[in-house]
Amino acid sequence: MSITTRPAVRRATTAALALAVAGASFFLTPAAQAAPKCPTPAGGTRAVNMCAQPGDLLDVRIGDVLPTQPSLGYDEVYYKLGRYTLGKDKINKKFDDWCEANGQGEAATAEKDASLRDPSSFTCAIPLGQETAESIAPMKTVVIGPGGKLYLTDGHHTLTSFFELADGGADLHVRLRVLGNLSGMGQPQFWAAMQQNGWTYLKDAEGDAITPKQLPTSVGLDNFEDDRLRSLLYFGRDIGYTAGSVPFQEFYWADWVRESGVVDLNGWDRDDSASYLDAIEQLTRAQVALDKDLVIAGGHTAGELGALDEWNDGKAATGGEFAKLSKPYEDAKPGKLAYALEFKQLNGLVGERVG
Repeated sequence: MSITTRPAVRRATTAALALAVAGASFFLTPAAQAAPKCPTPAGGTRAVNMCAQPGDLLDVRIGDVLPTQPSLGYDEVYYKLGRYTLGKDKINKKFDDWCEANGQGEAATAEKDASLRDPSSFTCAIPLGQETAESIAPMKTVVIGPGGKLYLTDGHHTLTSFFELADGGADLHVRLRVLGNLSGMGQPQFWAAMQQNGWTYLKDAEGDAITPKQLPTSVGLDNFEDDRLRSLLYFGRDIGYTAGSVPFQEFYWADWVRESGVVDLNGWDRDDSASYLDAIEQLTRAQVALDKDLVIAGGHTAGELGALDEWNDGKAATGGEFAKLSKPYEDAKPGKLAYALEFKQLNGLVGERVG
């Protein structure tokens, strides 16, 4: 991680931290609770990271973060890349996403040739230093590990999408919020604490257990497996469940799909809009039919994982989030699925991962 001219560490407000961890309980061993000895800045950026506390905001080179999950929903990344490169938004959605990830709300302005690599070419709604609890809460998160290394616990899809852009890449910077500082631990204790806190997901795209050594060493599509169920869950947000505060939430739902057999995905064609929408509808209707107290996966119940009381929040398929998702690319405001499929079609990705 390189040192930049932006502040390396900014302390979040107490209110923001409380909002970010509301409803969560984290396990920290005595070794983790003891603050590590903070080296001087001359020790390098990793040494500075070792002084970071929960709630601090770190300016990070995205090529320096270490993933804590082995797979992505590729189609979610394809949606983001489609939106960024084929989008019909007045201001490119990538600037909105960068501003949100940086704790600054949405994008306010962007020059004609604005670039993520040049933050002076666009502005965010909230200036640096004026962040609020609400703007900090959706920021992506890291845990400080042994040696001051940064372990990404939320934001793998977003940072990978930035990594894949022409004006992104490994050298792109964005701020991340610190969840915990475990830099005083050795590797075995660190990974035990990460698993106890639910800050890592150690299963591959088929649901088989892996070890921390098998995790990717950087963001970027080529470093991850493609978990098709993780993509399906992404498009089902706010139709069958709502995203919440449980890390790796969609992966737990994917475990349930694999293990329960409730959803029949035989014949699901990931390159066909009608087939994809049918799979999403099957999945999300099965989610809302669950007892909220039923344990789904990872010790979490359907209610804890955000299962909605009614499909599509009580609206018909012609309304609500399902209708928004269903809009074709030709529409003035295409749905997320349409962007993903259009991007795949234009970039020769059709047929690579069917069913």
